[in-house]
Amino acid sequence: MASIAKRPDGRWRARYRDAAGHERSRHFDRKIDAQHWLDSIAASVQTGTYVDPERAKLTVGELAPVWLAGKINLKPTTRARYEDVLRTHVLPRWSGVPLVRVEHAEIRAWLAELGAGGLAGASVRKAHGVLSGILGLAVRDRRLPSNPALGVELPPLREAPRRYLTAAQVEALADAAAPGRVAVLVLAYCGLRWSELAGLRVRHIDLMRRRLNIEEAATEINGGRVAWGTPKSHERRSVPIPRLLVDELAVHLAGKARDDLAFTSPTGTVLRNRNARALWFDKAAAAGGLAGLTPHELRHTAASLAVSAGANVKAVQRMLGHASAAMTLDRYADLFDDDLDAVAERLDAARGVARESSRGLSADFLRTRVELINLPRSPEVPAAQQIRALQSVETRGLEPLTPALQRRCSAS
Repeated sequence: MASIAKRPDGRWRARYRDAAGHERSRHFDRKIDAQHWLDSIAASVQTGTYVDPERAKLTVGELAPVWLAGKINLKPTTRARYEDVLRTHVLPRWSGVPLVRVEHAEIRAWLAELGAGGLAGASVRKAHGVLSGILGLAVRDRRLPSNPALGVELPPLREAPRRYLTAAQVEALADAAAPGRVAVLVLAYCGLRWSELAGLRVRHIDLMRRRLNIEEAATEINGGRVAWGTPKSHERRSVPIPRLLVDELAVHLAGKARDDLAFTSPTGTVLRNRNARALWFDKAAAAGGLAGLTPHELRHTAASLAVSAGANVKAVQRMLGHASAAMTLDRYADLFDDDLDAVAERLDAARGVARESSRGLSADFLRTRVELINLPRSPEVPAAQQIRALQSVETRGLEPLTPALQRRCSAS
């Protein structure tokens, strides 16, 4: 129920009751403005976009933990990353700001400040994504009519060029890694993530079938505790083991029980990325002239070696555990340049065959037509029969006889 009444001070008060029975009102200098406001409220109720002004007074900082708690399918590392972005970038700027006061222009200015302060484009995008997620929840909860973070221009992603090792470089790195030799070979030839390597148990390795069954992942959270869970994207997969690794793996696993971790630290605990780099990986990389190499670049190397060996994009996708072949192509499109060249060469060859075939057909046709045209007339073969013989050429897909040729054949 809505009404408009004139106040003793000459202003107009517009009133209505919301779905909860609470009275809402605003004052206007003109009656027509009060009526427009009530009409807009009625329209928003009809279209389902009505927002309770009191609910929009909640601050970003108050809604942020509610948003994060609702992200129930996050991997531990992703949740930790969101918490870090909230603590470092989002809450310092927006914590005390009511949702209704968050404006599109201010979000743009905030992102520009982050970029100007030296924050990488990917990190600026993450900060925007977290704030946008919180505001999106406010829209779904009918606290905001729309998300002011939508449509903001974001900085481009500048991905550093990938380094792909050759097979010879992989062997040199493995030789220099000493205790990490087999780990390097598995990373470089099977394409595992570090968390998958660390979570690999003896029972997950089938040397007879030459398969690694990726079922668990051991992920470090901010360099501290280790969280156990499923692989990234929650997808289990089977990865082929090259024959060259079977014997080395057999020696490496000798004496271990089925539930033992296949790869561990020198003390028998979970193999941590940071510790392994300090103990042997970084030293091995420097010894091989690969200073700055990271373990994750061996995953890129696995993709490169697989493509060089003739693997198609679907096989590479399955080996790496990507969600789709499109993701694999987006990430490793540069590895398939040779395939594109091969496609062009095959198209050239196909066109060449077609042209040669076409030339041969044309030559045969011309030869046959000349022979037909120059057939000597014989008194024993009536002209009409000769014409019928020439006309039968049409049924074999050759050109029809012209009237002039017919007259020539029938001339006595």
